[in-house]
Amino acid sequence: MELNSNPTQDAWKDTRDRETADDKSRRQKHDESKLLVTAIEISPVARADQLISMNQSPFTIQLMVVVSVQINLCSSSPFAGGSRSGFGVAEGGEMHDDSNAAVVHLRRLKFRSTLPKSNELTVTTTGAALALGALSYLWATPGVAPGFFDMFVLAFLERFFRTTYRKDDFILGKKLGEGAFGVVYRVSLAKKPSSKKEGDLVLKKATEYGAVEIWMNERVRRACANCCAYFLYGFLESSSKKGPEYWLIWRYEGESTLSDLILSKEFPYNVETMILGEVQDLPKGIERENRIIQTIMRQLLFALDGLHSTGIVHRDIKPQNIIFSEGSRTFKIIDLGAAADLRVGINYIPKEFLLDPRYAAPEQYIMSTQTPSAPSAPVAAALSPVLWQLNLPDRFDIYSTGLIFLQMAFPGFRTDNGLIQFNRQLKRCDYDLNAWRKTVEPRAGIELRRGFELLDLDGGIGWELLTSMVRYKARQRVSAKAALAHPYFDREALLALSFMQNLRLQFFRATQQDYSEAAKWIIQLMARSGTEKEGGFTEAQLQELREMEPKKKASPQRNALASALRLQRKIIRTLNESMDELNTRRKSLWWSRWIPKEE
Repeated sequence: MELNSNPTQDAWKDTRDRETADDKSRRQKHDESKLLVTAIEISPVARADQLISMNQSPFTIQLMVVVSVQINLCSSSPFAGGSRSGFGVAEGGEMHDDSNAAVVHLRRLKFRSTLPKSNELTVTTTGAALALGALSYLWATPGVAPGFFDMFVLAFLERFFRTTYRKDDFILGKKLGEGAFGVVYRVSLAKKPSSKKEGDLVLKKATEYGAVEIWMNERVRRACANCCAYFLYGFLESSSKKGPEYWLIWRYEGESTLSDLILSKEFPYNVETMILGEVQDLPKGIERENRIIQTIMRQLLFALDGLHSTGIVHRDIKPQNIIFSEGSRTFKIIDLGAAADLRVGINYIPKEFLLDPRYAAPEQYIMSTQTPSAPSAPVAAALSPVLWQLNLPDRFDIYSTGLIFLQMAFPGFRTDNGLIQFNRQLKRCDYDLNAWRKTVEPRAGIELRRGFELLDLDGGIGWELLTSMVRYKARQRVSAKAALAHPYFDREALLALSFMQNLRLQFFRATQQDYSEAAKWIIQLMARSGTEKEGGFTEAQLQELREMEPKKKASPQRNALASALRLQRKIIRTLNESMDELNTRRKSLWWSRWIPKEE
C-alpha cells in the first residue's frame, strides 16, 4: 500500500474507467454547454437566437434560458436559494432538474448580471409627498422662498440700478394734503426731465412712520408695483429745521381719491367717464350703476390681493387711501404708513393698532394680542405661513373693503355721520348684515331701497358678496382671492381684463371651493329622506335646527374655567410686555440702516 495514495483520486479513476461510450458522449455535450455559458453574456432571453444558430439541442437551449432567469433574479449569489421552475441549486454549485433528475456540474462557471446599474436617485411616493409639502410651505402666503429672494437678492441688486435723489433735485409745488404724520406736495425736478411723466412727481415729508412707509413701498414696488402708486425713492433728510424728516417720492398718479368721487352727486357715473374716457350712450339706472361699482370693486380687490400675497396688511383701507391713476385708468392704494409686513414682522406690535374706527374691523387687531413680538427676520420669515394661517390677518382689510362696497351701493352711508350711524346699527345686530336688513328694510327710505335693489340684481349675488365680506369673525370672511372668484364678477365690467388679470381670475375660480352649495345639498337630502323611523330630519325639524341658538348656562365648573383662562391671559400679557421692553432697543428699526441718508 502506497503512503501517498489519495482515496478520492482512486475513486475518480475507477469511475472514469467504467464510463461507456454513451457516457463520454453525454459528458462531451455538457462540456460544450459550459463553454457556451462562459462565452455568452446571459440575458433574460438567454440569447436563444445565438444558441439555435449554433445548432444546440433543445435541452441545452431550455437549460440556458432557465439558468439566465435564475441569474437575473438573484442579485447577490446566483446559486443561492431554493428551486424555481423545476430547477434547484445544491450547496456545491450543482443545478438539479427535478423533473428529469439530471445533474449538471457548474462548479467553475462565473456568472455576472447583465441588468443595468442605475446611479440615479430613486423617487418614492413618500419622498415626493414630502418634497411637494416643503415646496407648498415655502411658497404659501406670505411666501418664505420669495421673501428670501426679495430681501437678499432683489433688494441688493436694486441698489445698483435705481435712480437716487437729493433734496436739491426738487422744486416744491402745490400742497396736496396734510395729515398727522406728514405733508404731501406736488413737485417737479430741478433739472429738465426727458419726459413730462418723469418730471411730474409727488413728495411726502414724513416725521413719524416714514421709515416704515419707505420699507413698505419698496417691497410693493418689487412684488406688485401695479397695486399701489409707483414709488421712486426715499431717504432721510437731517438738515431740516423741524428735525430729521423722511422724504418719499412717488410718480404722480392723479389727485382724485375714491372719497372725492363718491361724495359727488354724479357718482358712480363720474367714475365711468374717467375709466372709459367718454360717456356711454346708455340710459341711467341700477344696471349701469352696478357695472361701474363692480369695476371699482374688482380693481380694489386685485390690488388688495397683490398686497396680501406678499405678506403686507394695509390696516387703513378707506376711500381716502384709494387714488385713481389717470395713466392706467385704475384705482390704486396709497398711504402704507400703517401697514404691517407680516413676512418679517416689520411695523407689527401685538398690542398696538393703527386704524380708522369708521372702517376698522370689530377685532381691531390683525392678529391675536397673545402673539409674541417678531423674532429676527429669517426666523420670522420661516414661521410666517403658520402665523398667517392661524390668524388670517388679511381679513382685516376685507372688512374695510366691504364697508366701501356698502357706501357705493347706499348713498346715505357715504358721509362720516351716515357711516358712523350704520356702524352703531350693525353693532346692535351683532354685526349680522341679514339681521340689520330685516330691521331697517320695512321702514327704509328711497335711497336704502334703491341700494337693496342694486345688490339684489342677478339673484342677489351682490348682497351675498357683501355679507361674506362684512362679518364679525375674521375667519368667516372671504379672502381677496375668494372674493374675486365670486359670481358677482362673472359679468363683463366696463374695462376688459388684461391677459394676466384674466389668468389670475381663472386660477382663483379654479382653486376656490364653494362649500355652501354642498351644505345646502346635504340639508335638502336629509330633509327629503328624513323620517324619524329612518333617523333623518323633516323640514320642520331642520327649520328648528337653523333657528336654534346655543344657550350658555353658568355653572361652577364653567366659572372656574373662565377664571383660569383669564389668569392665563394675564400671565401671557405680562410676559409679552416684559419681553417687548427688553427687545425695544434691539428691535428698533434694524432695517432702517438700508434707508439712504441725506448728508
